[in-house]
Order: sequence, then structure tokens, then C-alpha cells
Amino acid sequence: MKMDWRKLLSPQRLGKKAPDEITPGRSPFQQDFDRIVFSPAFRRMQDKAQVFPLADNDYVHTRLTHSMEVSCVGRSLGAAVGATICARHDLGHIQPSDIGAVVAAAGLVHDIGNPPLGHSGEEAIRYWFQHSELAAEMKAGMTEKQQADIAGYEGNAQGFRVLSKLQMPDNAGGMQLTCATLAAFAKYPVESRVRNRPEGVASKKFNFFQLERDLFKSVAETTGLLPLVNSNDDYCWCRHPLAWLVEAADDIAYRIVDFEDAWVMGILNYSEIEEIFMAFVDDSSKEKLNRLSSKALKVQFLRARAISRLVSETIDIFNQYEDEILSGTLDRPLIELIPCADTMEKIYQRSLKDVYNFPRAVEIEVAGYELTQGLLDVFVSCVNEVATAKREGRKPAHRNFKIIQLIPQEYCNPELPEWQNNDYVRLMSVLDFICSMTDTRAVSLFKKIKGISLPGQ
Repeated sequence: MKMDWRKLLSPQRLGKKAPDEITPGRSPFQQDFDRIVFSPAFRRMQDKAQVFPLADNDYVHTRLTHSMEVSCVGRSLGAAVGATICARHDLGHIQPSDIGAVVAAAGLVHDIGNPPLGHSGEEAIRYWFQHSELAAEMKAGMTEKQQADIAGYEGNAQGFRVLSKLQMPDNAGGMQLTCATLAAFAKYPVESRVRNRPEGVASKKFNFFQLERDLFKSVAETTGLLPLVNSNDDYCWCRHPLAWLVEAADDIAYRIVDFEDAWVMGILNYSEIEEIFMAFVDDSSKEKLNRLSSKALKVQFLRARAISRLVSETIDIFNQYEDEILSGTLDRPLIELIPCADTMEKIYQRSLKDVYNFPRAVEIEVAGYELTQGLLDVFVSCVNEVATAKREGRKPAHRNFKIIQLIPQEYCNPELPEWQNNDYVRLMSVLDFICSMTDTRAVSLFKKIKGISLPGQ
């Protein structure tokens, strides 16, 4: 069996009964892109770390600038691959630019669910749930799959929750993005706990929580994703073909640009950047490189040439492996199949050694554990006591009455019976609130509720 490009590129919007009328000159996928750009969740990424949290260098990338670069690389990949797809298949009104727009929109939101302080925030949530006495008390009221959602907490799943529910919460389907864009966004179209979980890159993480399980099922069925397990109890699909391009765009952007940022931060010297990046450069480009007047310009030039080379190689590999991708049998990231794979792995291993373990980044990452766990302790204990008070018909403790006012009602509504009686829903509401914060907001709020600093100081 193979997936069908006509279904894969469905303009059907999540939460709507029928596709919108297509407007000439502005495809549904371009509309997805525009909706994302104007969303508060996208804007907040301007103050969320890429590699270097709370950096004092304004050149260093944030999640926002990284996501924009992933989107640009993704558009190039999607449009070029789209030209081949449109030539090979009868796709009716679909144009190569439409396919580029899907990958661009999905790339724009690939990190939109990340908590403050990057991946350390995810790890801190997982650690808290495994070791906190508060969490231990709440586990008794959760199913195994609900527990698995938080024990392996995923920014990818939070991202789908943001797009399909938290942004524009009054709409069925949240932002009501097209199913094509939402499926391309999901690199791991699997729930957190699956019996006989298939091995492979598409199932090493998960992309939706139990609360959005049926919403993702709708996306998968609308776009015709192939199921990977034969079970009504476990949801697990193969990737949407364009998710491979979103992943490749992310791999290209972060490996190359994080290396550039490391030079800006003084972690790597120019000679090492030049030595490694020269693997991407042809002879004619070497002449231009030698004419540039500064190391900064040379690094920027090398970065641009590297991305251009990697985009070209990724396009060729996708076209070569299209049949395996459509049948759901490809099991290696595209970036591992390209001719420059060894150079990309060399960059990644060098970054693991000294870039991602740069002392300041590690210090803030460790502090992020204390910050995230501290916020969870305060707010989870608060909401649990308030829920108990509501059920018992009494007033909550004055402290908790005040603390819960810090949580916007869009994340936490104590009047809802489901919130009062469901430990999983209540904990997810706190996580929604914490994950919505920027790095600066999380640090500021933590200091204030701990009495380290007071408002106005």
C-alpha cells in the first residue's frame, strides 16, 4: 500500500465539516502560514532559547529566528520536490508552490510547543513527574497512557495541542489549520504509550496527548496516513511524506546555524569553521571566499553555501526514495542518506561535545530544572487544593486563592467539573500555562512567587 498525494495534500481544515472555497492567488496552505505568523504562541518564540538561553548577544538565534529559517529551508525543499511530485502524479489544481507552502507552514511551528529554556524544560517536567510527591499522588487518578504523556513529556505533542486547541480555543480544531499542514508538522505520529511499538525514527517520540487523541486521528484519516499497528486501542501511523522534509529542514538549519552561533559566541574558532564547512564548497566559491574582507563575512558565506548544498542533496534523496516514503518503509532521516551525511555527523558530534555543553548554557539548563520544578510545585499544589475545596463546597486557602489568580482562565477554569475532578486535565492545565511562558517571563515569575524579587524591582 502507498499513500495518495491527493489525500496527503488535503485542504480540509481540522474542526470544519468541509474544505473552504479555494481563493485564487492564496492557497489554503498559504493561509495556514499567515494564521501562524499572527498567533500569540508564534510571537512568544522570540524569547525562547534555541541553544543559548537568555543570551546577551543579539546575533544568536532564538526559537523564533530558528523556526523562520527552518520554514525558509522547508519552502525551498517542498517547492523543488513538489515540481517532481506534480510531474509524476495527477494532482489536479495542486502546484509545486502549494507543496512548498505546506512544508514552510509546518516548519514555522515545529517548535511552537517547547517550554521555557528549551529541551531542559521538557526534561525538568519529566523528572518532576517521576520524583515529585505531588505527582505521585496524582498518578493514582490517571490511566497508564495519561501517565505516559507526562512521564515522557514532549514539546512536539504540546505543539499539536497549541495548534489544535489552545490557540483559538472557541473553535473546534483550534486554529483550524489544514490537515496537510498538521500532518506534515507531526514527525512522530504516535501516542505516548503503544503496545508492540514499532521501531524507527517516526515512533521514537510522540506527537499528541490523550486529550487530542481523536483530533489527531481525524488528521491522520483525512490525509490517508498508513497505520503502523493493527489495534483500535493504540494510535500509531507512519509519517506524512512532507514530515521528512520538515525534519530535514530542521536538521540543516540547526546543525549549520548552531555552528555559526558557536563561532559568534567564541566557542569555536574560525579555522575550525572553515575546515569543516569547506566540504560543502565548490572551487568557484573558494575564490569568492578568499576575496571577502572579514571572518564574519566568510562565516556567513560558508553557512549560505552549506545550506544551499544540503538543500540540493536532500531534494535528490527525497525524489530517489519517494516510493519508500509513500509506502511508509523508509526508516532513516533524509540527512543520513545524502552525500554530505558524514560531514553533517561530524558537525553534530562536535556540537554535542562543546557547543551544547558550553558552560553558560549548562549553568542555565541546570537552573532551568530548579525553575521548572519550582513552578510546578507551587502551581500544582495550588490547583489541587482549590479543586478539593470546590468539590467540598468550601473556600480554598487564602494563599492558593491568590496564586490561582496568576493563571489565566484560558488555561485554568476552576468552575469546570472536569477540571475539579480529573487529575490529568488539571495537571495539563498547569503545564499549558508554564509552557506558554517565554524564558524571561518564567524566570521573572519564579523569582516573584519565591520572594526572590518583588514586582517593580
